[in-house]
Amino acid sequence: MPIIESIVSQHAEEAAFLWLLRDLAVAAPHYSLQDLEDLDERVEAHIDGLRVAGASGWVFCSEGLQQQESGEVFTAAVIALEGDKPQRLREVYAAVEMAPETERGLISAIGWINPDKLKGKIAALLSSDAPMWRRVGIAACAVHRVDCGDHLRRAIDDPDPGLKTRALRAAGETGRRDLLPALRGQLTHDDPSCAFWAAWSAVLLGDRGAGVASLQNIALTDGPFSTRAIQVLLRVLDFGDAADSLKALSRATSRRRDLIIGCAVLGDVAYVPWLIQQMSDAPEWARVAAEAFSMITGANLAYEDLDADQPEGFEAGPTEALADEDVSMDPDEDLPWPSPPRIQSWWNANLGRFSAGTRYLAGSPITESDSRELLATGTQRQRIAAALELALMHADTPLFETRAPGRRQQALLAPSSQSKPNSGPTHS
Repeated sequence: MPIIESIVSQHAEEAAFLWLLRDLAVAAPHYSLQDLEDLDERVEAHIDGLRVAGASGWVFCSEGLQQQESGEVFTAAVIALEGDKPQRLREVYAAVEMAPETERGLISAIGWINPDKLKGKIAALLSSDAPMWRRVGIAACAVHRVDCGDHLRRAIDDPDPGLKTRALRAAGETGRRDLLPALRGQLTHDDPSCAFWAAWSAVLLGDRGAGVASLQNIALTDGPFSTRAIQVLLRVLDFGDAADSLKALSRATSRRRDLIIGCAVLGDVAYVPWLIQQMSDAPEWARVAAEAFSMITGANLAYEDLDADQPEGFEAGPTEALADEDVSMDPDEDLPWPSPPRIQSWWNANLGRFSAGTRYLAGSPITESDSRELLATGTQRQRIAAALELALMHADTPLFETRAPGRRQQALLAPSSQSKPNSGPTHS
């Protein structure tokens, strides 16, 4: 079959670009599982073009590695990991070593590939002398929700903070309750990442004592992991203690975003009037407050005509002003602007469906069956919330991976798969 190099080159470029879109989509408020699967099919179509091109396809993958970008690493890693040419895989690993920030693309490629293509390749990473590659090996098992055995226990005790942190997180993701004593031993670690992930995993695995206390301290102290801590903490505290935590957050003016997110996590409709007030009073909080409202009530702003145009004069994210040193992106960029009057009217018409003091997620009381349904039908952020709820209900069950390829997720969510344990690449 003749190879048209311009088309093969386009396959490599498009696969890398679409992966970047996907990397954002897995946590985007406007993506559903079906949307994710549709995007995956576009990525897979270009990957398949590179497979068909054979050696010519690899040439463009190899050239892409020189850009030291995660999308190009993802594309080359998929081709290399699926194949039987060790030199290609060594080339990918060398590129990641040169640009460690591209590790995300490599781990995503491992998660993309069917487990039967990975046997033997992950074992080499787990047995590496380099902490970086052992970390990648543990991440590889974690994204497939596979138990990597004693490798995980040893990594939790490793002096390398990056390896230790990933191992602590993987313990919770993969349901390793046997590691609870080791996790508790890391709750007071000097490294904030280690302390947080130890607490996060301990609570996911059923710790309602020291783990919760540690997570509460992180949540109520403004820091890099406070928002993540809130996402779990308010789901396990009893209602009164959770409300007290929100009151504590309300006393810190710098924590308004976390307070709004916390209202959504707790899911009590008693906070809805205050959220609607935030939409009216503060443009900088309007969109996240509207998302919190939707997370509780299930109202879809776009479909139910509850959205509005951006307020005149409002600017978020980087500006073109030379004196503006803030280059951070707008965290609410993908959220719709709310129409507070129409939302208030919606709430007046629907409030009778809800009861204060009950936790809601996407309009339904939080139950196991509704959470499973939301994994299939919700937006990505709703699905992430539902996965957390389910993991907290069953401490010995792996956390559902909402970033996995859409087709694989659909298969796991099929009725015939509900009683089956998760499967994936063994660490051998």
